[in-house]
Amino acid sequence: MSDYQTVTYEVAEGVATVMLNRPDSMNSFDGQLRADLADALKRAADDINVRVVVLGAHGRVFSAGADLKAGFPDGPTVRHQLREEYKPSLVAIAEMDKPVISAVHGSAAGIGLSYALAADLVVMADNAFLLSPFSNIGLIPDGGANWMLPRELGYKRAFQIAIENERVPAARCLELGLCNRVVPAEKLLEEAQAWARELAARAPIALGLTKRAMRRAAQMSFVDVVDYEAELQAECIDSEDCKEGVSAFLEKRKAVFKGR
Repeated sequence: MSDYQTVTYEVAEGVATVMLNRPDSMNSFDGQLRADLADALKRAADDINVRVVVLGAHGRVFSAGADLKAGFPDGPTVRHQLREEYKPSLVAIAEMDKPVISAVHGSAAGIGLSYALAADLVVMADNAFLLSPFSNIGLIPDGGANWMLPRELGYKRAFQIAIENERVPAARCLELGLCNRVVPAEKLLEEAQAWARELAARAPIALGLTKRAMRRAAQMSFVDVVDYEAELQAECIDSEDCKEGVSAFLEKRKAVFKGR
């Protein structure tokens, strides 16, 4: 089931389920969890049998953020941790050509919020909430939160959430566009994995390149995006999956995509 100390990892029906597994510490991030999660996500990204990734957690909460009980870092240490230990897993989520669904229950606080929102799709349990508590202890949001929150909420709303440490419940997250679905807590993982299996049956090249286009479009001009889409579309249209999709449409049958 898992080769890791602080993460469980399993693959079934084209879906890799990666679960934070430090329940006694509310899945707070220590050095081992940072390393295990980065390796597990790279493993999922590189596995040709994986088409979709679900990121969830064991225990009562998704993640309480950084493990301050492991010791409060100084400036050089936190700089190293963010750049060399957190960044690889956050970038893996953003850059793998596979959809990533976060399944959030309880709280996603601090950098746990960043991991939840870094995913392409977010399913939240009806008892879940997001929290950016940094200013309470004299810190700024990190883990890419300052990139994600303003783009999803607009500057003023994002800034307010960041500095006032507002607990944003699942229902409100759905209204604001911070999550895609809210489901009963007892069905969270089941619902996230079911959605992942549905996506895994779709054309993986098209899903991956759509993700790549949308992720990069935020830093490009409209004119450059049109040109970039042309390059990616050419890649799609020459794929076997595109030919299969067109044939299935004309023959009025369900397409069987192979990712090539």
